[in-house]
Amino acid sequence: MAHIVGGITTSHVPAIGRAIARELQQDPYWKPFFDGFAPVHTWLEQARPDVVVVFYNDHGLNFFLDKMPTFAVGAAPSYVNADEGWGIPQVPAFPGEQHLSWHLINQLIDAEFDLTTCQEMLVDHAFTLPMALLWPDQNWPVKVVPVCFNTVQFPLPSAKRCWALGEAIGQAVRTWQTDDGREPRVLFLGTGGLSHQLDGERAGFINKAFDLQFMNSLIEDPKWATQFSVHQLVEKTGTQGVELLMWLATRAALGEQVRRIHQNYHIPISNTASGLMVMEPVQG
Repeated sequence: MAHIVGGITTSHVPAIGRAIARELQQDPYWKPFFDGFAPVHTWLEQARPDVVVVFYNDHGLNFFLDKMPTFAVGAAPSYVNADEGWGIPQVPAFPGEQHLSWHLINQLIDAEFDLTTCQEMLVDHAFTLPMALLWPDQNWPVKVVPVCFNTVQFPLPSAKRCWALGEAIGQAVRTWQTDDGREPRVLFLGTGGLSHQLDGERAGFINKAFDLQFMNSLIEDPKWATQFSVHQLVEKTGTQGVELLMWLATRAALGEQVRRIHQNYHIPISNTASGLMVMEPVQG
C-alpha cells in the first residue's frame, strides 16, 4: 500500500519563474519568499517522496475557455510545459506515474466524479514553478500525477466539492498497490493563491486576515472554508484567490488530523499574497 508522507501548499505566480531565471533569490524583494523554502527542502530530504500528486489550475496552456473541464487527471507517460508568454524558461519534462493515474481515475469514477482523462497533457506555470521551488536543481527525483481544477471560467466547483475530491483522492492513494510490491511514498502538492485579484476595479486586492485565518483553519478546523460559496470566496479573496480550492483539496487528501511542520506568508509578490505550508498526517 502507498504511504502518504504529507502535503505542501504554495503559490505559483509567473514572476517567481522570472526571478528563478534571473537568480534573484537573494534580492531584497524576493529573499523573504525564497528563504521560506529552505525548511521545505530539509523536510523533503527526510520525507523522500516517490510520487507527487499535484493539484493545480491551468491558465490557458492546456485548456482554454472553449474547453474547460471541471476536473482533469493526467495519465500521460510524461508532461512538458511550453511558452506561455511570461518569459519563463522551459523546464525538463516530468515523468508520469501512469499506474497511479489510472488507479485514481478508476476509483474516482466509481465514486461518481465526472473527470476528463488526459493521455497527453501540457502543464503550465501553476505546475512547473511549485515543482521548481521544491527541487531547485530541476532534476526531478519523483514521478507525478497532475490533477487540474477549473478556477478560471464559471461555473466553478464549490469548496465542498473540491474537499470531497481531495478526500476521495487521498482514500484512493491509500489503496494503491504497485505490481512489484513496493510501498511508494506519495506527496500532495496544492498550488495557487492566496488572495489576489489581477484585473477589474479591485485589481491588487489582498485580504491578509482571511488568508491567515484560512491557513490556520487547515490545521484547526479544516472544513471551515467549505461553508463559503464560490462567489463568497471571490468576494473575500479576489477573483484569482479562489485558487485556494487546491489548498483545500490537498488538506482533505491528508486525512482527519495533520500537524503543521512549516509555514510562511509573504505579500509583495506580483500583487499576490504568497502562502506556504507543509503538513504531515497524524496517524490515528
